[in-house]
Amino acid sequence: MKEKIKVKGQLRAYMQWPLYLSAMLIIMNAIIGAVSVTAGIIMAVFTLLYIGIALWIYTYRKKRLLNGLVEFSAEYSWLQKQLLTDLELPYGIADESGRVLWGNTALAEVLGEEKPFKNTRKNLSSIFPEITKEVLDLEEGSVVLHCTCSDRKYQVQLKAVYMKDSIEDIADAIGTEDAGQMLIAVYLFDETEILTYKQMVNDQKMVAGLIYLDNYEEALESVEEVRRSLLTALIDRKITKYITAMNGIVKKLEKDKYFIAIKQCYIQELKDNRFSILEDVKTVNIGNEMAVTLSIGLGMNGESYSQSYDYARIAIDMALGRGGDQAVVKDGERIQYFGGKAQQVEKTTRVKARVKAHALRELMETKDRLLIMGHRLTDVDSFGAAVGIYRIATAMNKKANIIINEVTSSVKPMMDRFTGNSDYPDDIFMTGARAADLVDNNTILVVVDVNRPSITDAPELLKLVKTIVVLDHHRQSSEIIDNAVLSYVEPYASSACEMVAEVLQYIADGIRIKSAEADAMYAGIVIDTNNFTNQTGVRTFEAAAFLRRNGADVVRVRKLFRDDLDDYKAKAEAVREAEIFEGCFAISTCPSEGIESPTVVGAQAANELLDIAGMKASIVMTFYNNTIYLSARSIDEVNVQVMMEKLGGGGHRTIAGAQLKDMSLEEARNRVKEVIRDMLEKGDIS
Repeated sequence: MKEKIKVKGQLRAYMQWPLYLSAMLIIMNAIIGAVSVTAGIIMAVFTLLYIGIALWIYTYRKKRLLNGLVEFSAEYSWLQKQLLTDLELPYGIADESGRVLWGNTALAEVLGEEKPFKNTRKNLSSIFPEITKEVLDLEEGSVVLHCTCSDRKYQVQLKAVYMKDSIEDIADAIGTEDAGQMLIAVYLFDETEILTYKQMVNDQKMVAGLIYLDNYEEALESVEEVRRSLLTALIDRKITKYITAMNGIVKKLEKDKYFIAIKQCYIQELKDNRFSILEDVKTVNIGNEMAVTLSIGLGMNGESYSQSYDYARIAIDMALGRGGDQAVVKDGERIQYFGGKAQQVEKTTRVKARVKAHALRELMETKDRLLIMGHRLTDVDSFGAAVGIYRIATAMNKKANIIINEVTSSVKPMMDRFTGNSDYPDDIFMTGARAADLVDNNTILVVVDVNRPSITDAPELLKLVKTIVVLDHHRQSSEIIDNAVLSYVEPYASSACEMVAEVLQYIADGIRIKSAEADAMYAGIVIDTNNFTNQTGVRTFEAAAFLRRNGADVVRVRKLFRDDLDDYKAKAEAVREAEIFEGCFAISTCPSEGIESPTVVGAQAANELLDIAGMKASIVMTFYNNTIYLSARSIDEVNVQVMMEKLGGGGHRTIAGAQLKDMSLEEARNRVKEVIRDMLEKGDIS
């Protein structure tokens, strides 16, 4: 009503202006009469005529003028309503529950209603499942969603509208009596064509890729010399045929390296067939004893071609760092892994170990202090590798400290041989907090047996120390220590102690290893290989022989790692309670109550379960410190690293683990089963 009164007041003022002008004419008439009586009389006649017309318009023509305005207003209102009804943009009004109260013709076509419609029984949630009760609770403001209806894609905008004083008029207009204080304006923007064109543009983007043959030299050596060129030609043909089938290009960079470029629209096809070239190339056989495997690195969605190529280089490095025989796709910050079924081939040459040893020596010579750190809950392999690096530092007259925050029962017997020993300083072992106070520009940090920053024993040191060296035998994941100056990661190695033993032989001449140190490193190899039965190669035995020559005692090591009765019972209970899932996966729970190092016992139980006939992999769960620790083991058929990565963990192809929080043991068991089912369906487990 306020608006109507305001309009009438303006109209009245507009119609009264002729009367105001009449007063001005009278004054002007008097002035003219004073100058000339005749002129004043003539002017008076016209003034009276003007006043009469003004009064007539104000008195008699006002009603007709108002009627005209009302007619115009009605026609304008009808036109406005018609424009809204015929608006091509789908538009409507819904109540707080999502029930559509009114919609224009375009919205009616989308919802399949009569055109236009009022007060339909349809609810937005039934048409667009993305519009949930929580979404409709707007309170104020608006929300934008992307939904699909009848094969069309829409951007749905919901906006809260408060009616307040005019609620009764609005309710009458839309034909409802229970509209409430808040209504929801609904706008639909058809973005089907825009998304289609964007997808077309996206599909045309270039994907850069690199293909490396993992075991080119080894495979050639297993073939007669006259047939080697044929093997190379067959591999080239396989790769070229695979890429050209997708309208891509292949360029051979070196004898075992290829550059490829394909359109992005073929990436999904590659993912769907799980990069079939990984298996196809293994079928190339002309008498070679060793099957050829390859690694693929793809980079996509870079801001430029050069950045996509850089992504491809990162991806191929990760594929090789994880053992090869797999494809890695780096899409911006997102990384996906495919394949990785084959056992990685051990490199018989030690050239890389010698090069890394010399590089480590050069770095250590420029620093005064050495900090050595393993992973959280240090195990025997991590401890032995740290002791080996400590021996290198002392041989170069450098001050060194080993960081251990929590001493586990598996490490304590070995650690007791160093504490209180006059051959070693009292501060040989220290906590991460104490080490952080010692860090300066002349400090080097050596990380052993781990390449993931989140599970190192003191992650804060990775930010404090500028010079970082990583030595590890676990396969790399998307989380890596990216600020390392020197990184020596070899997935084919049996243990970190094996790698350090090789470095010891090349880094300097005449380094004498004490018996306690040799025992620690030998124990690390024994534990990680499960008494030389897992991931053991020629170089593993050579490293063990080197340590034996330097005083490692097999009997002494065995005595140090005998189980106590409670640990043995817990391990036996885990084996007894094992569930055989899908006929070949042993899943069990290891008791932790009364056990000093339950995670170690759980890992031992997982090794025991592999001795059951027909088992492809074993997974043992241990609840400890409000966290569920998973230990996964396999012999050769299952890549448990991929399995554990799906649960947030990682590790080695045959030895891996993960940690789960905020869930029960039963929920964790179900998660493990879901991952196994998914891997079986996708063919990741044969």
